[in-house]
Amino acid sequence: MAQAVTLDPSPFLPLTPSDAAVLHIRCGSDIYEGLQAAGIPGSFLEISDPLCQGPLSSTHAPGALRRHRADVIASTYKDVGDAASVLQKLEGEAKGLEQLDRYTKIVLWFEHDLYDQAVLLRLLDELGRRPALHDRLFLITIDGFAGVDRFLGLGQLAPDQLAQLWGRETAITQAQFDDAAALWAAYSSGDPLALQDSLDTASGALPFARQALLRHLQELPWLGSGLGLTEQLTLTAIADGADTPGRVFARLMQDLDPQPYLGDAMFWPLLAGLAKAPAPAVTAFSEWRDPIELTRLGRDLLDGGCSWLDHARLDRWIGGLHLVGQNPPYLWDPQQGRAVSRSA
Repeated sequence: MAQAVTLDPSPFLPLTPSDAAVLHIRCGSDIYEGLQAAGIPGSFLEISDPLCQGPLSSTHAPGALRRHRADVIASTYKDVGDAASVLQKLEGEAKGLEQLDRYTKIVLWFEHDLYDQAVLLRLLDELGRRPALHDRLFLITIDGFAGVDRFLGLGQLAPDQLAQLWGRETAITQAQFDDAAALWAAYSSGDPLALQDSLDTASGALPFARQALLRHLQELPWLGSGLGLTEQLTLTAIADGADTPGRVFARLMQDLDPQPYLGDAMFWPLLAGLAKAPAPAVTAFSEWRDPIELTRLGRDLLDGGCSWLDHARLDRWIGGLHLVGQNPPYLWDPQQGRAVSRSA
């Protein structure tokens, strides 16, 4: 689960001078210093637009979509800067991708969770349309590492552990490009049923895409509770004794979430939404160390006595789907394990 930093003015960072023709691409800066310490050659490019949240579109021009995403990220996330600074970072990422021709070997480092897989799908969708690069592209992707009990991401690994992965990269295949193109189109379309169908027909060439995208679909309001999965787990953490926002987030990462993917900045607006609804599910807070408790409604939601959709107005993105108001067109059916149309 990678964390983002601003790369300015150049999107590229040096690792070692021994092989300037190698480029490592990662959806965050979390392994940059580890790759340096391990002596792994090449340069480093961060592509960390958090595509697991915020607006997406298959019809908007890339520049317009970046501006839209910058506005939403700056207005939603805590302590990420203004829209202009966020846009500068997104434009830097795009600039970096335009300059890949200078490298003879390009290695993508991505783990299994939704944050990583969403960025990976978008990258492979774009790079799949650049055949001159295909024989230069390689992938390192894992969902665990020997000796790491709860593997959350590559950023957990020490330099010597990262060094063990170097040399195990595999050439990206046409089947992986094809799966990525189909899944990315469905993911960004705003139609969870199309994404469900794409998951059912994908070849499986991308080993972690299916579970990550099913985790994505579980952020739809659930039949019954009206809560997305992260919201449900948040209320559970508080009920179990997590008494500050920081401790709630830690409990999700360490124990409760079956596939954690949110950084703290991404979790904050979700938690705030539970507190700021007309009838809140948790008590008000303003900082990570503030006390937090369930309200009576929060306890009723956990007990299955009511639906969040009767008390809150949604305003969040699920891929290309913007959920607004109290009547979302799609829900998650936990019994079927599928997204369903509310009108069906």
